[in-house]
Amino acid sequence: MCFMKRITNLILLLAVLLWGCQSKKAEQQTNVVYTSTTPLVSDVSLPQSYVANIQSKRNIEVRSQQEGILQQVFVSEGQMVHAGQPLFRIAIVGEDEEIEKARSAQEQAEIDLQNTSKLTDNNIISPNAKRMAKAKLQSASADYKLAVLHKKLALIRAPFTGVLGRIPQKVGSFIQQDDLLTTLSDNSQMQVYFNISETDYLDFQQHPDLYTQLPLKLLLANGSTFPAQGHIKDISGQFDNATGTISVRSLFANPKGLLRNGQTGTVQLLVRKNHAMIIPQEAVYELQDRKYVFVIDKNNVIHQRQIQIAAEATGIYVIASGLNASDHYLTDGIQKVNDGDRVRTRFVNPRQAIKSNEITI
Repeated sequence: MCFMKRITNLILLLAVLLWGCQSKKAEQQTNVVYTSTTPLVSDVSLPQSYVANIQSKRNIEVRSQQEGILQQVFVSEGQMVHAGQPLFRIAIVGEDEEIEKARSAQEQAEIDLQNTSKLTDNNIISPNAKRMAKAKLQSASADYKLAVLHKKLALIRAPFTGVLGRIPQKVGSFIQQDDLLTTLSDNSQMQVYFNISETDYLDFQQHPDLYTQLPLKLLLANGSTFPAQGHIKDISGQFDNATGTISVRSLFANPKGLLRNGQTGTVQLLVRKNHAMIIPQEAVYELQDRKYVFVIDKNNVIHQRQIQIAAEATGIYVIASGLNASDHYLTDGIQKVNDGDRVRTRFVNPRQAIKSNEITI
């Protein structure tokens, strides 16, 4: 009996001590004053990022227009060439002989026309014979011009100033008509393509002057920023049904030739959001890849509420759903409280709450 009495007294003592600790903890927690506010509703410019594909102003394939042996290569891969500069020479078997043959046929046709004209003028033969001789001369002249053109095309020149790509054929290779010799890119100005959502597209169509004047920033693959700014030029004519996006073409000057055809990067532009609902990121916590805030009811009891993010910038979230402009939420102490706790709060102006987190709108 004595032993059981001691056990009972010990349990009662532990219960009293535990209740005292909990009461003290609850009292301390009740004495803590947290900061609360409502979402800031304001117009804000937010950076939007889009994956970009970079293409040259002009990018063409240089192909052979006739068959022959690659006799000379005057350039090297990656070289900057100027308009009219020789690139390749293709040796065509019998090209000079073809020209002589065509020239002789032209001269013969001229003589035939002269003789036929005299006979026609003297009414010895019909006028149709003169017309036939004239037609033969025109045909012979065309053959001669074509032979000269074939020889001229044997020397392939750069159609415009640009940078050469890979040269797959080597000197001595047999070249067929339409074989690829190299590529040529005009990189003086680059076309940068990126895709935007239907929502952004509608904003663009409603404020075209604003968007076309927005400066674009281009981030390169190594994280550096391209020194020149770009601007939006135009938008594609239709949406991609698979992605629900539409392509935008922008232009960037490339005076130093840093950008090349086929590169990738990220385009950033500042998009104006009117009447955006903004909260500091410090007021948000994550749970299983979802974002939450603590909303305070009229009895000072906090409730966990999931929110959806429309956009984010340094230190702030723009709310898509989950909060109303009149909702009070905690801005600090979110790691110290739990759903259902009763708390004491001090309300601050929404803009002051943003500034206290050293965020500039």
